[in-house]
Amino acid sequence: MRDPETSDILYAHSVFTVHADRVQQGDNLALALSPTHLVSNYRSPASATFSRLIHFNVSINEKDNELPPGIHHWVVVGDGERQSPVITFGERPEGNPPLPPSYLPVNVPYTFRIDVSPVLNQFRERGYYETYDCTRIAEADFKGFYLAGGSEPLTWDYVSLEEHGLRLMPTGEGDIYSLTVTLNPYHPVEAEDREWRASLDLSDQPQYHSDQPLVDALFNLAREEARRNIEADGTFRTGAEWGGVWTRDISYSILLSLAFLEPEVAKNSLRRKVKRGRIVQDTGSGGAWPVSTDRTTWVLAAWEIYRVTGEGEWLREVFPIIRDTLEDDRKTLRDPATGLYRGESSFLDWREQTYPKWMTNADIFASLNLGTNAVHYRAHRILAEMARELGESPAPYDEWAEEIRAGINDHLWSEERGYYGQYRYGRSHPVLSDRFEALGEALSILFGVADVDRARSIVARSPLTPFGVSCIYPQIPGISPYHNNGIWPFVQAYWNLAAARTGKEAVLSHGLAAIYRAAGLFLTNYENMVADTGDFLGTEINSRRMLWSIAGNLAMVYRVFLGMEFTSSGLRFSPAVPRAYAGRKSLTKFRYRQATLSVSVEGYGNRIAAFLLDGEAREEPLVPSEIQGEHTVLISLSNEEFSAGKSNPVPNAFSLPTPRATRSGGQLVWPPVAGAQGYRIYRNGKPWQDTHRESVELSAAGDFAVYQVSAHAEDGLSSFLSEPVWRAAHVIELQVEDFAPAADLPYTGFSGAGFVEVSTDLNRCLELEVTVERAGDYLVDVRFANGSGPVNTDNQCAIRSLYVNDSYRDVLVFPQRGQDEWSDWGWSNTLRITLESGKNRLHIRFEDWNHNMNVAVNRAMLDVVRLIAVGKG
Repeated sequence: MRDPETSDILYAHSVFTVHADRVQQGDNLALALSPTHLVSNYRSPASATFSRLIHFNVSINEKDNELPPGIHHWVVVGDGERQSPVITFGERPEGNPPLPPSYLPVNVPYTFRIDVSPVLNQFRERGYYETYDCTRIAEADFKGFYLAGGSEPLTWDYVSLEEHGLRLMPTGEGDIYSLTVTLNPYHPVEAEDREWRASLDLSDQPQYHSDQPLVDALFNLAREEARRNIEADGTFRTGAEWGGVWTRDISYSILLSLAFLEPEVAKNSLRRKVKRGRIVQDTGSGGAWPVSTDRTTWVLAAWEIYRVTGEGEWLREVFPIIRDTLEDDRKTLRDPATGLYRGESSFLDWREQTYPKWMTNADIFASLNLGTNAVHYRAHRILAEMARELGESPAPYDEWAEEIRAGINDHLWSEERGYYGQYRYGRSHPVLSDRFEALGEALSILFGVADVDRARSIVARSPLTPFGVSCIYPQIPGISPYHNNGIWPFVQAYWNLAAARTGKEAVLSHGLAAIYRAAGLFLTNYENMVADTGDFLGTEINSRRMLWSIAGNLAMVYRVFLGMEFTSSGLRFSPAVPRAYAGRKSLTKFRYRQATLSVSVEGYGNRIAAFLLDGEAREEPLVPSEIQGEHTVLISLSNEEFSAGKSNPVPNAFSLPTPRATRSGGQLVWPPVAGAQGYRIYRNGKPWQDTHRESVELSAAGDFAVYQVSAHAEDGLSSFLSEPVWRAAHVIELQVEDFAPAADLPYTGFSGAGFVEVSTDLNRCLELEVTVERAGDYLVDVRFANGSGPVNTDNQCAIRSLYVNDSYRDVLVFPQRGQDEWSDWGWSNTLRITLESGKNRLHIRFEDWNHNMNVAVNRAMLDVVRLIAVGKG
């Protein structure tokens, strides 16, 4: 390809430049030859920089259970080497790996050889294998050995090792298993020059023209990709590689642009995600809802469709669905201590990608997340507005919404960072994680959770990595790119809307360039890119033609350059045009309710100098909702740059590994964390001591205390807190089989004389009795097994309601722990209850609001109910 003459620069950075008609990144060039023709010579750097140093671990049953977090086997693949030495399962590697001076060639076959006798011998002798953290894996639950790693085709996504073909097989040489893979796989088709020419007739859709040919061409590319994502049944598919309708994907896409681009397809898609008159949580950890709880994104989309169309029939259809869903959520998700709602970070539903590895799905359920709560807040506000539109009482939805908003501002704001923390976590005494989370921050601004001062602080102080705003910051070490170390265009789109809302031109310009760079070079709207490199290769999974990336690209024209906002009174305009994008922008054939509009924006800035509707000046930049027929809108901007306020560009960075703390006698101890300049110890959720050592003496005072440790680097970034380590003077364990018939099932690893099965048919109400010497607060959790599904997906999380002395207290959640792994036991979420002196009754009941997304299967095995007295310490 010939390098064209220099054209106007829209954004310049040391790693890439976006011009009005092209994108330049090193030798990579994308060029808009016309509004319907793009060419690119992009070459992924992934194969050329593939390290000879290979880190890996062995897995039993597709779980991370061989070595403590942060410890990996390694080999350096030399020229001509085709197999590893025999690696013994569970044996820690010695020494530090050397840094290879050269890269690995492409398509190298390599065989890993693993001695798994430590596991098989324990199976033979004991019937189970005990891992480094004392977890027992029953021989009856054994499915296979797998290889995990960070070098393609290996993956650190443990739950998909079988899917990736990474099962180790017996060699016939004793207990040695092996796997042969092709390291640094190279696909020539990905190194070819590419082009896109418009090939669909989209004359029925709005047409956009500007003085930036690149933007026009990428707008048309996104329109065509959106049309190709419409299925024969009139719904949107999620991406080129992902069929079907997914609740959060379709909902965020509709809110960005699909509500007005394809309202009927949008409605059909939302209808697919309703069951039992409730919104479906279709994806998420440990059996979906209530571990993942962002199904209420559906509410945002349904309301946006109504604001676009004004159809009362649609409003009456969705109102009862939303009302019943939110009422179930409140009974299940509300944390009484903060007013916040529990559950996984919205869309960040891949456990170790954004959470410390020690957190189970029950812990993730109990976490209090920024983005998820912003969605719940807005959903309640919408329900109240819907009620008013329908002439019904908005009570108590406004009150519930305000409680969530207050909880976010009281418990998630970090004064030190100047933005919200991602979530509170830590079981009985949650601590705020100060990691930045882009989508949650953006939604907090757009939905009015943050006041004006906080909104400006968020946009000014949030970290912006070179290729865009990363999903989280800092990144987590040892985790492959996806949500971690990843940039997602749809998240970038919401971040850009927040930047436009707060008038931060530099931040908006950076964000626009991030979207246009990727779509231009790759000639499609991928789901994600590696934050380190900006490349679409190297993430755990990816897809071309991803729906919410498409919707985000389109939103930059509709929502940013034209500033469209749909309200009950009409279509409001508030354009935000950086100076580099100055000129004339026109949108024709835009259908708004009973009208067809031609909209033009002239100049740059975010202040309207003149607003003309059909040539007549209007004080308010609004097209009334009752307007009919054909009309013209002309907006002249003031030609003034936005706020020159600060932004926070940073290099991509990683935090330190998470410490692994344990009790040893009267001390809290942990192995050294490489790179740590010091450690902070938390006691009962609050900073307690700072130290440069790897141990501290525990306080002898108090009946109960819980401790966690974080490691701090010289750059000021800190690790996750370690798994809580607690000390208690009074612990009561109730064997559940003492209060109900023990199950006659062949599972192992339980305590006591057995365990009790609960399901939609069996033991729908368990009554337990406990006698305590003194009244007060107690922590309660339940040891359980749930083999109904894998740890990462499906829809069979078991849920029960806990009553204490006939008063409802909260829910106990028993997430899936592995398909058919019924001898894998773990602890539920931890609840805080109050007991009276003497006898107390505990009821574990199945209530109507405990239905999971499967409905039919809501099953778990209950082993022990544990009660821990909580003193003042």
